[in-house]
Amino acid sequence: MVTLTIDGIDCSYGSVDVLKDVGFAVESGQFLGVLGPNGSGKTTLLKSISRVLKPQKGAIFIGDENVYKMKTVDVAKQMAVVPQSTPVSFDFTALEVVLMGRNPHMARFKMEGKKDLDIAKNSMQLTRTWEFADRPVNELSGGESQRVIIARALTQEPQILLLDEPTTHLDISNQLEIMDLIKHLCETKKLLIIAVFHDFNLAARYCDSIILLNDGKIVAIGKMNDTLTSENVKKVFNVDTIVKKHPITGSLYVIPISRPIIQKQKSLLVHLICGGGTGSTVMKTLLDEGYRVTAGVLNLLDTDQETAQLLSVPTTNDAPFSPITDEAHKANLQMISKANVLVVTPTQFGEGNLRNLEAAETALKEGTPTILLENGPTEERDFTKGKATKYLTKLKNNGAITVKSISELVTFLDNLETKHNKESPLTTEPITRF
Repeated sequence: MVTLTIDGIDCSYGSVDVLKDVGFAVESGQFLGVLGPNGSGKTTLLKSISRVLKPQKGAIFIGDENVYKMKTVDVAKQMAVVPQSTPVSFDFTALEVVLMGRNPHMARFKMEGKKDLDIAKNSMQLTRTWEFADRPVNELSGGESQRVIIARALTQEPQILLLDEPTTHLDISNQLEIMDLIKHLCETKKLLIIAVFHDFNLAARYCDSIILLNDGKIVAIGKMNDTLTSENVKKVFNVDTIVKKHPITGSLYVIPISRPIIQKQKSLLVHLICGGGTGSTVMKTLLDEGYRVTAGVLNLLDTDQETAQLLSVPTTNDAPFSPITDEAHKANLQMISKANVLVVTPTQFGEGNLRNLEAAETALKEGTPTILLENGPTEERDFTKGKATKYLTKLKNNGAITVKSISELVTFLDNLETKHNKESPLTTEPITRF
């Protein structure tokens, strides 16, 4: 077992400060990912740990030993590095390059023995590079070369493995294969691994913990599930995202949300009755089209509530997994009264949210155009013994419009927008969050 400690280091290139008071510790068997925008100091951090760039301040320890006071060969016996690219200008074969990983373990002028060859062969088999062991490495593809370099690092038999964007030159199948291998080595051989990533989802799938770097400083550090959040991603990358747990892998996945340039803000205010994720795409689409949007009643922690919060869509909320209260129902009716259009998405209805359909019925009676977005039989999402179906049928009978897709919804709203602007231009009032 080994512990790597980075103790408050500062690093710079000449007069340009790159890392500022960076400190953390990692132990054997942990897989730490480093994420950050270009120029945030990710590669510099690896260079400092691997003794390429000595910090101006602070220290780096393997166990109790300062790496900058250790012999180079002793560091190499414990730490291996896979850089972004490793150009090889000589006609070394792939096997010869991989065998270079044995140098720290060999006496000067000593040739490789059977043990060294066995270790190299095993590393190449693990990385699927043994098949071109005798080929010149400068004739290999970028992905093949990267796998050879990873094999060389494994041949070094390190306790610590540093990787700078290890899958840059690999296609998706090779990315997963290499990352599966690295994760397997972390778990079975208890390797301490620090890897720089650009891909959030690749890091989330394989890393236990992450560091988010920006402007040379640690913005957030900790377990993946606690640290990779929409708020932290926004702080570091200034990008809006949705971060969710994947239902199959169990790992987090990140969906970036683009912010298109809206040429003209439209006058219609659209209120959504949604839930369970059925309103998320609708919200994003309507906002992209220039419409103002509100939503409710949504339970806190509901997917649509989280999306609304991310997109700054005003909502009426209630407690998680709780029936709609009188207070929330009244607030929702007040919000609907300010809307020009009401849209009901194909969400599931139970006794807890049935009052949302009651609110829709009230809105339709008071003359608010009501649109039902439907993508299948109502009965399949009615868990109220038919009450919700009766409400929706009544809405249709009383003049609610049914559309089958979001594009059809947008077309209807665009026509309504044109009609309203011709007959009596609508004023745009500020929206208050409830």
